Amino acid sequence: MIGRIHTYEEFLETYNLVREVGFENVNVDLMLALPTQTIEELIESTNKVIDLNPEHISIYSLILEEGTPLYKKVQKRELELLDEESERQMYWKTKDLLEKNGYIHYEISNFAKKGYESKHNMNCWKQEEYVGFGVSSHSYLENKRFSKPSNLQEYMNNIESGELYKNIQINEEQDREAKAKEYMLLGLRKLAGVSISEFERKFEINPLFYFRFEISKLEEEGLLEVDLDDICLTAKGLDLANQVFEEFV
Repeated sequence: MIGRIHTYEEFLETYNLVREVGFENVNVDLMLALPTQTIEELIESTNKVIDLNPEHISIYSLILEEGTPLYKKVQKRELELLDEESERQMYWKTKDLLEKNGYIHYEISNFAKKGYESKHNMNCWKQEEYVGFGVSSHSYLENKRFSKPSNLQEYMNNIESGELYKNIQINEEQDREAKAKEYMLLGLRKLAGVSISEFERKFEINPLFYFRFEISKLEEEGLLEVDLDDICLTAKGLDLANQVFEEFV
């Protein structure tokens, strides 16, 4: 119905093959707020995934992408998207079910068994550097985000001609303010939030002072809470996370 190219049976076959060949750390993605989906159907899907016993589970609300078959169906009113209240009810029901089954909610969309939190994702949320290799890869190094061409032939031609610089496209170069804002935006995705002391070590200023207006406003709106060393989203903030993030864009 939503235009995906695989079936549940194919997913199950792939999951079992991955286990058979020895992978001991597996993630499964779940989508919620699909057209016509009910909470009961979502619970059934979630329980099926829990029964498979993956180490990591990610849950994502459906995002309608322009140009997709689903987008066209919605435009033609052949399908109707769920309302926001239903979507949030599904999110909290899934969160509760996963936590009751031993999965730790450590990032807005991610749950893991203890010790199986995604190292790459956590690296990104902490704004650490990473280097990607090969065609279509992305990197973050020395306050710059850059990528390599997605066209394989172009990528190879640049190497063969000795024009390696053509394979590096700078997408963003951050100054201190942009980096500090992004650090807050990324860090608040974690359920533990942003560490005040870590922010101070990184930027040599207290975030409660640097972002005093933004934090004060969000606290008054009940979207953020501050304790001894952490700034994190409230339950209401989890529902309105994009509204919080907009303050740091």
